[in-house]
Amino acid sequence: MGKRVRISNSSINCYGTRILTTGVNIEQYKRNPVMLYMHERGKVIGQIKDIQVEGDDITGEPWFDEVSEESKQYRKQWDAGSLKMVSGNFDILAISEAKEHLLPGQTRPSVISSKLMEVSIVDIGGNDDAIVLTKGEKTIKLAAGEENETLPLLKSNKKQIETEMDYKAIALKLNLPETASEQDILSSIGILLGFKTTNDTLKAERDTLKTEKETLQREVDSLKLTGITGMVEDALKAGKITQDKKEHFLTLGKTLGVDSLKLTLDAIPAAVKPLNLVGGAGGGGSTATAGDWKKLSEVPADKIMELRDTDKPAYAKLYKAEYGVDCPNY
Repeated sequence: MGKRVRISNSSINCYGTRILTTGVNIEQYKRNPVMLYMHERGKVIGQIKDIQVEGDDITGEPWFDEVSEESKQYRKQWDAGSLKMVSGNFDILAISEAKEHLLPGQTRPSVISSKLMEVSIVDIGGNDDAIVLTKGEKTIKLAAGEENETLPLLKSNKKQIETEMDYKAIALKLNLPETASEQDILSSIGILLGFKTTNDTLKAERDTLKTEKETLQREVDSLKLTGITGMVEDALKAGKITQDKKEHFLTLGKTLGVDSLKLTLDAIPAAVKPLNLVGGAGGGGSTATAGDWKKLSEVPADKIMELRDTDKPAYAKLYKAEYGVDCPNY
């Protein structure tokens, strides 16, 4: 009796799928149990004898016909142990993603119905349960993490791959290497959130200070305006300025400030009633004539009222020369 080998079982293979032994149809293959080398059509080197299902394993005995030189060579290598693996070629008939057909770590649906098409002697198998998968006559090529129409990735596995890709993108956005761990990414995000919180706090404090400053400025402006208005009103009462100049001095105060307004108003003498000039520098014995008077104080006391009543323009001119402001209307 030759060496008995395992052709297949229901374990997870290197493609992330598994072929359920209970769903494999071997009857057709039993009628023509051809054995190829490396799955090459036309390169028949023998048969698989005594094919059986033993528990979860499909097994058989390789038999070399030794008709061709290749068959003789492979027989010698098989006996010597340099060739010791077989690979089944399965035609997929049905697949399933149902929980009862999946095992932990599986990334593709399970093949729940298939046909064994041929078995080959191989030098290096895809894994310990070396297999080839076909759909019809087309060989299915699978690669880890890549989609395939016949055996697509499980949705959960897709999500895991997408999550890994998202992590890479996030890591690069954070100036971290794409191999950064989840903890590294979360740590960087935590630092950024800390900066954001601090920045938001500083902005709030700045806005509060700005509001307080604006409030204080309004209060100061209000006090200044009150002071300016009071000073102008006092100057008006003292006869330093006339009513028609009130708005001018209010604007002057707002523009130059309280101190400058005070200096200006202090430089303007208060209005003196003509009667108060009696006995002044220009009273009594003054011999100056009307054409010689330069200011109101030079007008003799006994002439002031006369001048005021009979020559209003001259009186107003002398008044302004004396006090620096226009003469109030009378």
